[in-house]
Amino acid sequence: MKALVTGGAGFIGSHLCEELLRRGHEVFVLDDLSTGRFENIEHLDGRLTCVIDTTLNQEIVRDLVREVDVVYHLAATLGVQLVVDEPIRTITNNIRGTETVLEEVCRYRRRLLVASTSEVYGKSDKEVFREDDDRIMGSTHLSRWSYADSKAIDEFLTLAYWRTKRMPCVVVRLFNTVGPRQSGRYGMVIPRFVRAALRGEPILVYGDGKQTRCFAYVGDVVPALCGLMDNRAINGEIFNIGSTQRITIEDLATRIVALTGSASEVHFVPYDQAYGPGYEDMRHRAPSLDKVRAAIGYEPKTSLDTILQSVIDDMKRNPGREP
Repeated sequence: MKALVTGGAGFIGSHLCEELLRRGHEVFVLDDLSTGRFENIEHLDGRLTCVIDTTLNQEIVRDLVREVDVVYHLAATLGVQLVVDEPIRTITNNIRGTETVLEEVCRYRRRLLVASTSEVYGKSDKEVFREDDDRIMGSTHLSRWSYADSKAIDEFLTLAYWRTKRMPCVVVRLFNTVGPRQSGRYGMVIPRFVRAALRGEPILVYGDGKQTRCFAYVGDVVPALCGLMDNRAINGEIFNIGSTQRITIEDLATRIVALTGSASEVHFVPYDQAYGPGYEDMRHRAPSLDKVRAAIGYEPKTSLDTILQSVIDDMKRNPGREP
């Protein structure tokens, strides 16, 4: 099969490209390298076709979609820091880029997987989120919520194409996917903590550190993306993908210090100081996996300590890589 991965030079996208090649597929990548890095797929050079351009370029998207059988749409502006700093770029890239992909996928009737995010659940005080739960969003005065709303519009558009044009598609909401090659440049917490620990710098925990998150290993998540794409009986559905192993951010920092043998101290930084006035966050964010488990038998297999060690080892092997 021929597969197009938008955002294929990004963290998750590059791992997905490896998995598709391992399965014997021909792979095409579309990435503008705004948050992705060619170094992530450089070792695959000669085994895939990479086009350096944006999903906003409709002619390029059309040419690529015409050549493939399936499309994994991962290209997006992401990361809390980038979303806060560049809200226009976030909204434009996420909505207009997805709209362009949807138009061309529908034109040639290719099967589509759209990567969304747990952020769409907003600031609900629930601890475990199901795919059909209501969403609670913050004020539009706070650019922090622009990412969540832009990805929600992506979901609405995708499902509308299924309902009105029967375009075969599936949406996945990813919960904190982590692993080697992830950058901490845009606020991703584990690479940011690991980098600081390896350098002996203070580990900055935003807020009081009592917020909880679940971290899923990219090596567990990527096969699930392929499994959902391969299941042709699933269309117009949304699936959570992640882990259910919870940890507070304070405990995460402490565990990383222990695993690295670092002398780093953990410092707490108020949200307003880190992101500006009025920043809001989810207190807890854990997925219900009942639906994806029933659809493809998905189970996260990798423990948090194993995940953390994989990130630590990767950063030690690549000390000069852009943080």
